[in-house]
Amino acid sequence: MTYVNAMDERLVFEALRSWLVRKGFGYRSLFWLTGGLAFLLSPILDNLTTSLIMCAVLLAVGKDNNRFITPGCVNIVIAANAGGAFSPFGDITTLMVWQEGLVKFNDFFLLFIPSLVNFLVPAAFMHFAIPSGHPPGKEDQIRVRRGGKSIMLLFAATILTTVCFHNFLHLPPFLGMMTGLAYLQFFGYYLRKSHRPTNQETEIIGDISHISMQGKPFDIFRRMARAEWDTLLFFYGVVLCVGGLGFIGYLEVLSRIIYVDMGPTFANASVGIISAIVDNIPVMFAVLSMNPDMSLGHWLLVTLITGVGGSLLSIGSAAGVALMGQAQGRYTFFGHLKWAPVILLGYAASILTHMWINSASFHLPPAG
Repeated sequence: MTYVNAMDERLVFEALRSWLVRKGFGYRSLFWLTGGLAFLLSPILDNLTTSLIMCAVLLAVGKDNNRFITPGCVNIVIAANAGGAFSPFGDITTLMVWQEGLVKFNDFFLLFIPSLVNFLVPAAFMHFAIPSGHPPGKEDQIRVRRGGKSIMLLFAATILTTVCFHNFLHLPPFLGMMTGLAYLQFFGYYLRKSHRPTNQETEIIGDISHISMQGKPFDIFRRMARAEWDTLLFFYGVVLCVGGLGFIGYLEVLSRIIYVDMGPTFANASVGIISAIVDNIPVMFAVLSMNPDMSLGHWLLVTLITGVGGSLLSIGSAAGVALMGQAQGRYTFFGHLKWAPVILLGYAASILTHMWINSASFHLPPAG
């Protein structure tokens, strides 16, 4: 969250949005571009941040064209959730599974093709609903502020440090992430000491009021203050509630009913449907608390479907909820529900694809 906010303050995402708008892509090209970028960026950033960035592009070029904005937002939600499913950093649920040691870092990439199928199947149907033609108007060029590209490299170094700490030194992932914050702290000190405001910098910042610092030097603590603390408190509450249910014994009974009596494949598929109604974080934490005896393939399956299952409804994932607020009536619950059948088709196709191409993993024990 801190790195994403730092890149936001350095205008990295605004520059990306400006570049896409200025290129003059057509509606259908922008539909696939924003969806593809959401799919590729969410494994590195996260599905929520990625969807907000891509939605800003849609709203900038689509204006009041709801025939483009509504399916475009649906496509972004699907792509961001699908892309976040094959990376430990793409979603909180994948990070939880990785930290538990049930799936190795490299094994997550077995979900790349099933995740891609989950994105492409509904996108292929929605393509024909996108109007042809080009959006009117262009906007001025926005440049990345000084240090923005270096922060992107430090963010990549943080991810690499986290993976190396966990795989080679057997340290918990949070130590690598905290080390990455130290990288940003040192570089932020350098930016603050070497800051020399220019007229160009002040003009650009003044044009973008929601991230304006009015020429002030970079401050790492301001970036940390912008983290979504209400979201973190929500996760804390979820952990307490599910932990209480586990202590009382309800989770053990539920695990025996769905994973023993029904079988892990049917149980995991049902968990994905539940995650469309209930947020995927408590669903995944409940599964981890049950700790059913499953193979690596089944743990990968539940990781996949808790991520992509949230795309079935607009309220099923943080990305969908955030976009409903950002689009302000142009992307709604019922607008998303209209495409639920093709999303469900992509959901089923991703499950079958995983069971087909990763069939050998269903006979392997989990990493832990």
